[in-house]
Amino acid sequence: MANTNLQFKTNYAVSSKIEPFYKGGKVQISKDEKYIFCTCGSRVNVLEISTGKIIHCVEHDDQEDITSFALSCDDEMLVTASRALLLKQWDWRQANCTRSWRAIHTVPVASMTFDSTSTLLATGGCDGTIKLWDVVKQYCTHNLKGSSGVVHLVQFHPNTDLLQLFSSSLDCGIRIWDLRSSQCVCVLQSHYSAVTSLSFSPDGNAMVSSGRDKICTVWDLKTRKAKRTVPVYEAVEGVVILPGSTDLAEIGVKSKDLHFITAGSKGVLRVWEASTARCVYTQTLPSTLPSASEEDENDNPRSLTYLFHLPASARLATVTAEHNILLYQLPALTTQQQFVGYSDEVLDVKFLGKGDSHIVVATNSCQLKVFELLTNSCQILYGHTDTVLTLDVFKKGSLFASCAKDRSVRVWHMDSDSGQVRCVAQGSGHTNAVGSISCSRMKASFVATGSQDCTVKVWDLPADCSAEGGIHQLTARATEKAHDKDVNSVAVSPNDKLLASGSQDRTAKLWSLTGEGTVSLLGVFRGHRRGVWAVCFSPVDQVLATTSADGTAKLWSLQDFSCLKTFEGHDASVLKVIFVSRGTQLLTSGSDGLVKLWTIKTNECVKTLDAHQDKVWGLHASRKDDKMVTGSADSNITVWSVSSIRLLASSWIGNKKGRQQELSNLLHGKKYLKALGLAISLDQPHTVLTVIKAIREGENSSELLEKTLLKLRQDQKESLLRYCVVWNANARNCLNAQAVLQVLLTHLPPEELLQYQGARSHLEGLIPYTERHMQRIGRLLQASMFLNYMWQKMRVAGAPSSTGQDEDMDTTPLAQAQPFFVIDKEKKSGSDERRDEGNDSDGEQDEDPDSCVEDEEELEDVSATNKASTNNGRVENGASHKTNGKHHSESEESSEEEDQEEETTVKKTKGLPVSSAQQCQTFAS
Repeated sequence: MANTNLQFKTNYAVSSKIEPFYKGGKVQISKDEKYIFCTCGSRVNVLEISTGKIIHCVEHDDQEDITSFALSCDDEMLVTASRALLLKQWDWRQANCTRSWRAIHTVPVASMTFDSTSTLLATGGCDGTIKLWDVVKQYCTHNLKGSSGVVHLVQFHPNTDLLQLFSSSLDCGIRIWDLRSSQCVCVLQSHYSAVTSLSFSPDGNAMVSSGRDKICTVWDLKTRKAKRTVPVYEAVEGVVILPGSTDLAEIGVKSKDLHFITAGSKGVLRVWEASTARCVYTQTLPSTLPSASEEDENDNPRSLTYLFHLPASARLATVTAEHNILLYQLPALTTQQQFVGYSDEVLDVKFLGKGDSHIVVATNSCQLKVFELLTNSCQILYGHTDTVLTLDVFKKGSLFASCAKDRSVRVWHMDSDSGQVRCVAQGSGHTNAVGSISCSRMKASFVATGSQDCTVKVWDLPADCSAEGGIHQLTARATEKAHDKDVNSVAVSPNDKLLASGSQDRTAKLWSLTGEGTVSLLGVFRGHRRGVWAVCFSPVDQVLATTSADGTAKLWSLQDFSCLKTFEGHDASVLKVIFVSRGTQLLTSGSDGLVKLWTIKTNECVKTLDAHQDKVWGLHASRKDDKMVTGSADSNITVWSVSSIRLLASSWIGNKKGRQQELSNLLHGKKYLKALGLAISLDQPHTVLTVIKAIREGENSSELLEKTLLKLRQDQKESLLRYCVVWNANARNCLNAQAVLQVLLTHLPPEELLQYQGARSHLEGLIPYTERHMQRIGRLLQASMFLNYMWQKMRVAGAPSSTGQDEDMDTTPLAQAQPFFVIDKEKKSGSDERRDEGNDSDGEQDEDPDSCVEDEEELEDVSATNKASTNNGRVENGASHKTNGKHHSESEESSEEEDQEEETTVKKTKGLPVSSAQQCQTFAS
């Protein structure tokens, strides 16, 4: 095998990203209908409609949130207002600020707009005033006062000869301002709640206003009177007068009378005839999407917040409360494009479609999103009623399955021609949230699920799921109580004969699917110290990969259920694992936001991808293995292009040598926390002792040691306590053991210590050796008194004798008592050092290693079904669990006998140690 050529993945380059670009606030579409401008915190993002890409980004240097912005009607100028009370003028194509000036408003600007000539800018402030600016000559032309409260709407009359400005504020009236006289000439009173939008007729003689009081009002601007009040029975956020020159019979426009379209809290577009106040058309919702009742209208995530008319392309654009932007084609109002502005946490992501042209994404939402990678256009799939947790795709890529907190399973089909996705099957039967799902590999015959109810189920699929028709009802052919705690992951083997499950109970299990309607247990994989997050079968070998909250990934034999390899390197939970490069490499993703590529033969991490700032829940490789997609809790989705090179398998550096070099580099750079974590992960007590010694040799050693040890995870402290028992049995290493024990015993509560695996036996084992060390210190102190007497009686040759100093012996201690005594390290013989190093012969074991960390917090141990919540996706119920694993026997024995104790030379005695023996007795009892 040494000369076998293997094709390894080496380069992962970011091909594209789907990032949040809109998190609420104002949206505006350019006059040429090519770009969408939207706010995202301190930025204004420019989205190109044809490609779905963010092509420009305008951001304030002071990082203050942008409160409003306006794009000029000629699409040349962008002006933004921030909380710093600054107005900035931008050449947005170059992201260059050309001018900045004070807004004069005493509080932030709430609304702004340009006139049709792109020379006048109106700003409405939260202080109740309106300012008009000549952006060409760069000065303030008007200061309009009289509005009560926040001016949330300003809009110029389309006829520039009239020089009129319309505004609305908290008093719900619509003010008409004559800019020649700078006076309010009229207040249009009709609404009893906030006025949300105005739409003018093409001739400028009529206007329709909408409000949250569930009415729209048609105004005659010549007489400035209300012609008709139309009750629309929903809070309306946007209104548009439909053009009379276009044939819109498909949406109910069958006369020349004025018609307008509304968008509001019900989440649908409706067409109204102004003369009769009658709704002539209501947009049809997807069959799986229930209509909102009056009770939940206020909190309806489907409600619409903006409505725009794009006359050049005969389209309408809407913005939803979930930050989605949808484009509809007139006259039929067919959905043309959908853009997702913000996805919250990404919980899973998979490639989909012919040639992996799409990705399907589960976010912290009950909807699924299917993105076309070429244009970023999105389909939003409705069906689940609670957060979708996990996805899986069948082999051919046109069918996929999803499971959710609503305890249900759904199967979806993508049409290869149109790309449209619909639900073809659904099933329910679990009694708690379904957190994992896996599809059959050879053909679309079944799906397997794992749930928070601790069971696994196997569901048979109908013969032809892709056939047109209704939604098939799935029934479970097998149900098995699989684990003692939540089932976090399930995986089906490549031949569809085996099923693997991973659980919060720290075990993975292998099941047989060959029995008729049954699931039978074949074996259990034990070795992880925390819950198992993911399981995955190798595509070519009889091995299983698992990942865990203990920071490791493991490779197991399906023959004898033994652990073949352990991969350490993540600083936190390892959430996902997949095989790539025909089973010769692994990809893992973790809570540390990293994706790591491992070569199985050498246990070596050959690539680390740092593209996310939070947990990477989603990890999937394309069928051709030339692309990868990752999804993270930071709301970002990254598509990677992958390239390979051929290398000799024997050319990789051995894992142990590489780890030792990494440890040496960390110690040299004084990165003690990471060095200690790495040493513990190697499960070699002597290597850990080397790091402890290095920490204690520096300045402020006690504080540094305490700070470093307290930052370790609970499982790492547990290992450290086990190592202390070994060190304490050796007279030469007891000082370091006592130093570590002092930190652990004085800073950790007894309840936590007693939860450690084998803690009671460890503490009992510390007592006799600690008492022996205390006795030795007592004897050495007595002997040192004679040395002290001899020292005072000594004379320096040739020096004058001092009188009166040799009568009495000075019994004052040499130094003040310190918590620890120091053993002479300089007089250690070479043979002793070699013998000490030889005590680490068992350090090669890798059954239960700990991963290294830099974070100050302990590793979260949560269930897969709790990885997101419906409340902003940030609540994690990660209660710690008591250790249930086997007690591991100590691998090192003391190489020192009792007669070696007296050979130890004392360089300097600082006093008695803290009574660790007494503390150990207290805990052990």
